[in-house]
Amino acid sequence: MSARSDLATRREELMAQIRQAAIEEFAENGLRGASTQAIADRAGISKTKLHYYIASKEELYEQSLQSIIEIWSELFHETATDEGPEAFLRSYIGRKIRHSLEHPEVARLFTNEVMRGAPMLRDYWPSSREATMKAAERVRGWVEAGLIRPVDPVLLQFNIWALTQHYALHLTEVRFMLGLGDEASPDPEPIIAEVTELVLRGLRP
Repeated sequence: MSARSDLATRREELMAQIRQAAIEEFAENGLRGASTQAIADRAGISKTKLHYYIASKEELYEQSLQSIIEIWSELFHETATDEGPEAFLRSYIGRKIRHSLEHPEVARLFTNEVMRGAPMLRDYWPSSREATMKAAERVRGWVEAGLIRPVDPVLLQFNIWALTQHYALHLTEVRFMLGLGDEASPDPEPIIAEVTELVLRGLRP
């Protein structure tokens, strides 16, 4: 590896570290309550070094939102699409729930942004809607082939998002109701099994 490519790799690794720290800080304190000092502390770097890599807190917030959109797109598109709706939905739901439990800050930041009117998300929504409509076409194809019952293909996506993201948005409540400790991570397998069967049973022709 050349010195230049090694430097580029280290820079990207640091930026990923900064983005993760930013997502955690923004999810906990919002854009207004977050500080670049707190983000630097979470990332394990100095505030001076942080500002060498970012122009402003607002820019980093927008980059964090864009990163979340890309993460969720990858979760969807990395799922095999040629094995029919049951195999696809089992894989996709499993991915989403595991990610929600492992990275609850992602769903919290996104939801907080939507709840404040989504001022920084609106520029990205046209492409997100396009992806949602493409997914809807796939669902319509399943309906036309008789593989699932007739459903609204967009509302189906909303419902799956709600079911899978619940465990991130309400993790404290989930822990309490399941009798877990404050820092415990719920076992994803029974949750995945329950949500998957609920969705698949509701889609059977």
